[in-house]
Amino acid sequence: MPGSDLMLWLVPAFFAGALLYALVGHGGASAYLAIMALAGFAPAEMKPVALLLNIVVASIGTYKYARAGCFDARLLALFALFSLPMAYFGGTLLLPDAWFKPLVGGVLLFAAWRMLSPALARGDTETKPAPLAGIALSGGTIGFLSGLTGVGGGIFLSPLLLLMGWATTRVTSGVAAAFILLNSLAGLAGYLAHSPLPERDITAWALAVAAGGWIGAEIGSRRIAPHWIRRLLAVVLAIAGTKLALI
Repeated sequence: MPGSDLMLWLVPAFFAGALLYALVGHGGASAYLAIMALAGFAPAEMKPVALLLNIVVASIGTYKYARAGCFDARLLALFALFSLPMAYFGGTLLLPDAWFKPLVGGVLLFAAWRMLSPALARGDTETKPAPLAGIALSGGTIGFLSGLTGVGGGIFLSPLLLLMGWATTRVTSGVAAAFILLNSLAGLAGYLAHSPLPERDITAWALAVAAGGWIGAEIGSRRIAPHWIRRLLAVVLAIAGTKLALI
């Protein structure tokens, strides 16, 4: 368990992580996992704490982006239909993750690079319906990885929607926020089916991520241009990919 001298920087670190991720509609779980890993938390404690903090930020993001009109209920419902059962199943598993971290990290780093492509600018004017088969396959896979690792799945869903042209940049952020909320709830439910929550007071951390999430979602949903959202998303993906590949 981390010593008290290491706790001083956790509150501002969680705040900063939530703010950065909420700018693009994400909950920040990969940032929280990285922070806790650096602080020396036990792996068994990191997953449920990350899911709880993710739920706080994703709830705020869902409200903010939906209120700003950055939302597609049908697209969310279809992805949730296939992802939630797999997120619950992934949450019930306690598997060593060293074997898939480098692979997932590499995928995220590739997605970060693709987010910088000028061709993605068309996603804000030209979109196409997502095929049901593509939603079923990708939604189930993302849900499983979400529950298994303790992330909400937005780091996988956002680049998918943008790269495939299934949603505009702002709608992607709104759908991702709600998707993360639902998957985090399902993953936490799966975790609680076999393990209790850690005996740790996370009130200060929850307040920190709530503040960061509120500010980030407000800026991301209304006050920042779509091309900057894509660039910020590339940064978020690069941070998450590097964390998964190296930590």
